[in-house]
Amino acid sequence: MSLRRVVVTGMGAVSPNGIGREAYWQATAGGVSGTGPITLFDASKLSCKVAAEVKDFDFDRYVSKKDRDRVQRAVPMAFFATDEAAQDAGINFESLSETERENIGVIIGTGAGGIEFAERQYKQYYDRGDHDAAYRRVSPYSIVASFVGMLSSEINMNYRLHGMSHVVSTGCTSSTDAMGYAWNAIRLGQIDTVVSGGVEACITFGLMTAFCRMGTVTTKWNDDPARASRPFNADRDGFVLGEGAWIVILEELEHALKRDAPIYAELVGYASTCDAYHRVQISPTGHDAARAMRMAIEGGGLTIDQIDYLNLHGTATKINDRTESAAVRMAFGDRARQIPASSTKSMIGHPQGASGAASVVATLMAMKHNYAPPTINVQTSDPECDLDYVPNIGREVRIDNALCNCIAFGSKNSALVFKKFEQDKA
Repeated sequence: MSLRRVVVTGMGAVSPNGIGREAYWQATAGGVSGTGPITLFDASKLSCKVAAEVKDFDFDRYVSKKDRDRVQRAVPMAFFATDEAAQDAGINFESLSETERENIGVIIGTGAGGIEFAERQYKQYYDRGDHDAAYRRVSPYSIVASFVGMLSSEINMNYRLHGMSHVVSTGCTSSTDAMGYAWNAIRLGQIDTVVSGGVEACITFGLMTAFCRMGTVTTKWNDDPARASRPFNADRDGFVLGEGAWIVILEELEHALKRDAPIYAELVGYASTCDAYHRVQISPTGHDAARAMRMAIEGGGLTIDQIDYLNLHGTATKINDRTESAAVRMAFGDRARQIPASSTKSMIGHPQGASGAASVVATLMAMKHNYAPPTINVQTSDPECDLDYVPNIGREVRIDNALCNCIAFGSKNSALVFKKFEQDKA
């Protein structure tokens, strides 16, 4: 069986440092932080008081007053990013035939899913001393709105898309895996077009409390939020929790060419592995993370010498950054220190299950502009983090092939490889 080729024809973004694909790219290329004091809840009693929240976004434009108690906070962000990605790809959902609607699927990645909605409903119930009054305040949509799997259904229903509707929830690798699964579905001929990527609205009191107890979020930079996310820097002390939506349109190559669709790049490789090591820590050897990167590269028909840029997971936790750096050295050998390798999370925080999609949109824009975005807040080097992290200021560099790396709780590792598309070589 001949496997089909898959390209990216559209992208959309709702990010803490910019609403819309171009705004996100300009802020990311320019090293603009989206981190600030937490405003979504009272964080005064928590050790971490900063997060990368989505600001200046019109939630009411995408969710009616009637639906506010029926959907998650993540849904309107998903709608905006999907709208933008579809317009970018030259797809008009309104004008599609029924046959065309059946040939577009949705595969979305998220970690926390509808936990924001669930927490809100629990609070409304338990804050009321009187059971009957509390009972009446709980939305009858609490079950479906809190359900991780509902995110893809919201997109399918909003745009009347009748292809598959799947949510992948593998922790921080969720959206990377979602795009990988979409890639495989298209390659195997199951469908021609998939709306994929990641959505997350995980900045909640309950989750932040748990992360504070776990000791994985930053606590030293509450008074200077823009400097709080510090991947690979010696004095990093944890990640900044983030949120947002990053959507891509993945399409079979010939289908895209027939539409004369714009093509950002070809998705040529995907791989995932598991350390099978610990619930919240990655194996310090980095062996399986390195293996995922090598498998994705080799599966894409490339060699390590052909990779021009890496977008790393780079969360700013002590163990993660050191182990990921070791994994890159293991995967790329002598070339490891020569490849520009930035962490987008230094500017947008860590949007958990959507982080892979955020990485992909930034990477594809980097390929388009031949410009490696910076890792900001890199001031004091960690001897164990010795790669070229494009510190503080982005740089022009030709990017023909790029790899996006992700690591998740539960010892998971996933990687995607993209190749610049040249039509005369199609």
